[in-house]
Amino acid sequence: MEGVERKGRRLLLIPLPLQGHINPMLHLAQILYSNAFSITILHTTFNSPDPSNYPHFNFSCIQEPSSLCLSQSSASHLLNFLLALNAQCVTPFQECVTKLLSEEPQPVACLISDALCYFTQGVADKLRLPRIVLRTGGVSSFVAFAAFPFLRLKGYIPIQGLSVLILLHFFFFFVLKFHF
Repeated sequence: MEGVERKGRRLLLIPLPLQGHINPMLHLAQILYSNAFSITILHTTFNSPDPSNYPHFNFSCIQEPSSLCLSQSSASHLLNFLLALNAQCVTPFQECVTKLLSEEPQPVACLISDALCYFTQGVADKLRLPRIVLRTGGVSSFVAFAAFPFLRLKGYIPIQGLSVLILLHFFFFFVLKFHF
């Protein structure tokens, strides 16, 4: 890839710091790099990608607050982790992007962020950067989202006194019966 001439346009990519989100973002970065874009990966301090595995990318660390810890990213605390990440990373992210914009002469074409890093939208708007969202979920997540209106219409969500197992049983029945 040494012979690829860069177009003078830089892309900023920010993955959610969880493995099923980092890998797809890095794969996208590889594809964009092969199409002559300069790539800067913005990442948190925990679960960050190893820059030595991607020598052709630039990496910049978002200094998230110490109260945002890796233990919150376990499956049982995932929602709390996502809420904390989106609440606590706005300012550090804005500072990081502002610094990159002021130090680098190369213009930024856009910001590509994980769909669950919704805190990036306000910063992108404020800095007048176009933003593209990468959804890393598979087809099953799209089927699940498509079922939400039906589940809400039937009163299954929000859950009110129903066992989660009963809801899951219904959901899998619905998916299998109507979508496959």
